[in-house]
Amino acid sequence: MTLSLFLTAVAAGVVYVVTPGPATLAVLGLSATHGRRRGLAFFLGHGVGDVTWSALALAALLGASRLGPELFHLLGLICGLYLVHLGLRALRGGGGSADATVIGAERPIRTGMIFGLTNPKAYPFSLAMYGALSVGAGPSLTLADAGLLFAATTLGMAIGDGLTVAWTGLPAVGRAFLRFRGPISRAIGLIFVAFGLRTAWDAAAGLHRS
Repeated sequence: MTLSLFLTAVAAGVVYVVTPGPATLAVLGLSATHGRRRGLAFFLGHGVGDVTWSALALAALLGASRLGPELFHLLGLICGLYLVHLGLRALRGGGGSADATVIGAERPIRTGMIFGLTNPKAYPFSLAMYGALSVGAGPSLTLADAGLLFAATTLGMAIGDGLTVAWTGLPAVGRAFLRFRGPISRAIGLIFVAFGLRTAWDAAAGLHRS
């Protein structure tokens, strides 16, 4: 593998993480209100899902396995309902509990792991990402090339995690979040509910078609 391809794979891993989504919003709330440690704990759990789907995507490219669409429709349904649950908790405010209004504050590692493992878009995205990267590795992707691609993208994901936790934990971001904590938490809750309902609806429609 060339240095250029390795760096491209690292960059792809960074983009994979820093692209805004529900996980970024969750880390924003955690890092701004409870410090970077909890945000990092969330990403530690989320990384379990990222690494799992990346490994499965590489296995598929190597011809070892290929997962059917029914699994991802089911994951989408689970993920959507879970996001709705978290969003409703944020909207309700947890009965006045300071932690309960911040998604993942109570168990950041477990919440991050559930986010990562139930993300229905993780495998297709990883498959597309590795498919594009493998073009640079030559006409046939060897096990050694796959291992290096996996290492490079995992490094990129770790860098992306660090960058996200770093900016969400900045003092200015924390002050702004705490100043408008109520409206921001409710807005994040609404986004989670909307995203979750859309994800669950699409997944249910896919299961019905299959």
